Amino acid sequence: MNLSVKLFNEILDNPIIPASGTFGFGYEFAEFYDINVLGSIALKGTTRDARYGNPLPRIAECPAGLINAIGLQNPGVDKVIGEEIPKLSKVYNGRVIANVGGHSVDEYVTTVSKFNDVDKVFAVELNISCPNVKGGGMAFGTDAKIAYDLVKEIKKKSTKPIIVKLSPNVTDIAELAKAVEDAGADGISLINTLVGMRIDIKSAKPIISVKKGGYSGPGVYPIAVRMIYDVYDAVNIPVIGMGGAENAEQVIELMYAGASAVMIGTANLIDPYACKRIIEDLPTVMNKYGIDDMTKIIGRAHR
Repeated sequence: MNLSVKLFNEILDNPIIPASGTFGFGYEFAEFYDINVLGSIALKGTTRDARYGNPLPRIAECPAGLINAIGLQNPGVDKVIGEEIPKLSKVYNGRVIANVGGHSVDEYVTTVSKFNDVDKVFAVELNISCPNVKGGGMAFGTDAKIAYDLVKEIKKKSTKPIIVKLSPNVTDIAELAKAVEDAGADGISLINTLVGMRIDIKSAKPIISVKKGGYSGPGVYPIAVRMIYDVYDAVNIPVIGMGGAENAEQVIELMYAGASAVMIGTANLIDPYACKRIIEDLPTVMNKYGIDDMTKIIGRAHR
């Protein structure tokens, strides 16, 4: 039974990758279990300069998920490379995916370029779809022309494969996927969060300080399946799926839809052992459905 998958030139032991923003810089979870079981890790969103993020409160619980408006809190790219990745290297042997956000094209290009010489990082994921960062994020991720121009500029400077994380807050996600592929993107990840909001019944005011945030969790799962299916049809580059998956059967469903690997997000915030449990359950579920090789099921729903 083969659980391994190939992403660009990297062979992952299995397709399970904790999603950016739900697993810190990885080493924090090493106190719970041996994180070397993971296929890879998508690091916490990183910007050129340190960011505190949005004011508190910035998380609201919802039926079938949660809303977050963290605002890409991070220590800045130099500290991520100089401090956070070395800490991770002490407890995790595999290579990882950096995640980069920004307010401008120049900021994205500068930050992405700094990962060129970091061997621990085998690919860079562009967060062009964050709905809770003013002046960046979704401004790039909902307009095909702006997304194309951004990716085009980044590809001039980056020596790593570029994964573009797409926003579901668009009319036609396949059009956006095709635009970033045409600009030179090496892969696509989706879906990021949907825009959501909660209001406190007692005060009649929004719970989150910036009013709206990104809704994630089991409630978005059917949307993720549909959008991954649509994007797989539209492009010829690898698709990394995510969006509410919390068990091994859902991982297989996302791979049927077209995902080459699956990122697990909100489930990590509910259960720190979520990725470990899914990886341990995969062989049993594969056996149940007569699957002997994970690579053979990618896009099976299209055949």
